[in-house]
Amino acid sequence: MNKKSTRITGKVWLVGAGPGDPDLLTVKALRLIQQADVVIHDRLVSQPIMDLIPATTRRIYVGKARSDHAVPQEDINQLLVTEARAGHNVLRLKGGDPFIFGRGGEELELLSAAGISFEVIPGITAASGCAAYAGIPLTHRYYAQSVRFITGHLKNDGVNLHWPELMDPMQTLVFYMGLVGLQAICEQLIAHGRDPHTPVALIEKGTTPQQRVVIATLATISERVTAEKVSAPTLTIIGDVVQLHKKLHWR
Repeated sequence: MNKKSTRITGKVWLVGAGPGDPDLLTVKALRLIQQADVVIHDRLVSQPIMDLIPATTRRIYVGKARSDHAVPQEDINQLLVTEARAGHNVLRLKGGDPFIFGRGGEELELLSAAGISFEVIPGITAASGCAAYAGIPLTHRYYAQSVRFITGHLKNDGVNLHWPELMDPMQTLVFYMGLVGLQAICEQLIAHGRDPHTPVALIEKGTTPQQRVVIATLATISERVTAEKVSAPTLTIIGDVVQLHKKLHWR
């Protein structure tokens, strides 16, 4: 009697790589990076972190840049299922934290429906890491009682947000993916009532040796960014807490 061969299904680890500095990886993330059979990684995973992956580990690049997706999101979701069903332990490596503007939830929904085992390892999100490395506390008893994380991604050449909710001067605003739409964001905030003199920090390549911080106001930041020739990845922090950068920056 012939026995049916049974294939063991692998597991998927959804891992946040943090904002760039490899020293900010969690201990668990580093351990899993070194154990995985295959690493499926994004564009925003820094090279020093990629260098921690063993040379024998298979790598699949599925990065996205504006209007340039190496692999459509639906295909990435299916790729995770395919690799796990082939018996591989798959590490899905994302910049920052996979559950904050990382589409991690979308990828896990398909894994759940397919009956694939998975685990989520959080990473330091860009807002937290970049702000800390720039010496800008996102909340402060005298400057900000709350903080809001917002996508600055353009849709149909505009930023469609509920602007009246963003008017509180005691609220810090953090925009992810907002470089291209920066001028539109600032114009809308001013038009809806934010003070044009509100401090703004734009952090380029935060937590890496190439980190640069540009400080201006809502009225002047777009001009400054153009003059400084800032390039992605960037994070924009808006609010009075930005004033603290001058005395709290440490690198």
